[in-house]
Amino acid sequence: MTSLRNSPSIRGMSIDSAGPEKEKRSGWLDWIERVGNRLPHPMTLFITGTVLILVLSQVADVGNWSAEKTVMKLNAEGVKVRTVETVTATGLLAGDGAFWAIKNMVKNFTEFAPLGVVLVGMLGIGVAERSGAIGALLKVCMLITPARLLTPSMIVIGIMSSMALDAGYVVLPPIAAALYKSVGRSPLVGLAAVFVGVSAGFSANLFITGLDPLLAGLSTEGAQILEADRDPVAPTANWWFMIVSTFLLTLVGWGVTAWFVEPRYARNSPDQGGPTPLTEEDLLARKITPGERRGLKAAGAVFTVFFVLLLLMINPGGHLPYDPPLAGNDGPFPRWVAAIVPLLFFCFLLPGLAYGIAAGEIKRDHDVAHMMGKTMADMGPYIVLAFFAAQFVAYFKHSNLGEMMALAGGQALASASFPPWALIAAFILLVMVANMFIGSASAKYSFFAPVFIPMFITGASISPELTQAAYRVGDSCSNIITPLNPYMVIILVFMQKYMPKGGIGTLIALMLPYALVFAVVWTGLLIFWMSTGFELGPEGPLWHGQP
Repeated sequence: MTSLRNSPSIRGMSIDSAGPEKEKRSGWLDWIERVGNRLPHPMTLFITGTVLILVLSQVADVGNWSAEKTVMKLNAEGVKVRTVETVTATGLLAGDGAFWAIKNMVKNFTEFAPLGVVLVGMLGIGVAERSGAIGALLKVCMLITPARLLTPSMIVIGIMSSMALDAGYVVLPPIAAALYKSVGRSPLVGLAAVFVGVSAGFSANLFITGLDPLLAGLSTEGAQILEADRDPVAPTANWWFMIVSTFLLTLVGWGVTAWFVEPRYARNSPDQGGPTPLTEEDLLARKITPGERRGLKAAGAVFTVFFVLLLLMINPGGHLPYDPPLAGNDGPFPRWVAAIVPLLFFCFLLPGLAYGIAAGEIKRDHDVAHMMGKTMADMGPYIVLAFFAAQFVAYFKHSNLGEMMALAGGQALASASFPPWALIAAFILLVMVANMFIGSASAKYSFFAPVFIPMFITGASISPELTQAAYRVGDSCSNIITPLNPYMVIILVFMQKYMPKGGIGTLIALMLPYALVFAVVWTGLLIFWMSTGFELGPEGPLWHGQP
């Protein structure tokens, strides 16, 4: 086996990063980082943004700002009819609006979707990490993964994590950062590689995920504005395109990491996110000790039992003679998808407990409680930021400013005359811009689908399935730089573990090359796909009326 310390990928980092060409290449990113880090604390930014929303909402309310949207509603006879609704701004500084803003502060915080996901997930991860299970597993991964393939492996794992909805944001970044650190590479590079897979590649996957039926349902509603009896958009409509996207984004992300990101941080000191020099102690620490070996065997056995029990609860194939609790569907999502966060909690907690007991790290129940308590203490900065982020997102949504902005942008694009490929490119750009104002993928698409799907069908014969694919491209590749990504805060906390003085500017500078390159390459793939005439997936035509 090639030594990781002496591998070309490790040796080459210092050589590549030393040249003036690399200095020049990353100069603009250094400028972005410096400017971005002069910004106030993220808490202050969220407070400022919230105040601006409060003021603007009241101005819009007094000024009677409005926008129109077309929706399908059931009439008295139970038939769907096209209806035009007026969206008006709700002021949040006076009257009922101000009362709502004050009354719902606690509710906004407690119902902030990422909060529970992060905290519940981290409780299980904390036990697995502090018992030593994750560290021992990282040693094994380090020994079996070739150094050259570490980055693409992290990106692929990140992309595939969308099968577990948003859980990849919580689980994978700290593991990837620690893994890179353990092989003498910058932990920020590992963080970036897995974050770009999880977030920028959120819509890509080799399998159908919970996002597919959700977006397909919204596309159906948009298409039925013109054709009330139209067949529903299939959840598989974008499958072929997303499979190809998975491989393309992995290769592109690998290239951006190797050519832009890693050389930039390879020259930094350890407290600036750079690699920590490997010592003899580090090399000895890679060896699996007898205690770690016992712990890993116990953890593996417990995980196997857990996985078998999970299959029994899901009942794949539907042949079991009882009613498994995770079989069937809850709305558009399978039950096991709806319960993914608690399942991940147990997925990490139970093997972590088994490892800790077998390795001698857990001797009594107090040890487990202490591990969980320390984990929650580490999450304190995230909890503080989440409170203010929750108010910002909730006020923006309740004021209707986000919906009005989306509708105004859609109408402006509708008035222009472009060829189909240009319309798709412009739509992707608009979605990227909108992602700076509306974080939720389903929320944005619920605004866009009724506007753009009918417009594209009428003006350019673009199918709802193609519009949906374009939306997924624009939404995904900009996820890593939007301040409204609710998981941006947790990524920032993970980053500051290795770079204490790093701020939002550091994170944006780290991820911006990925966002720009992904946007260009992924858009290019979709435009090329349009020229081939191939379906985007099973029951996923490119053009309206195409068989």
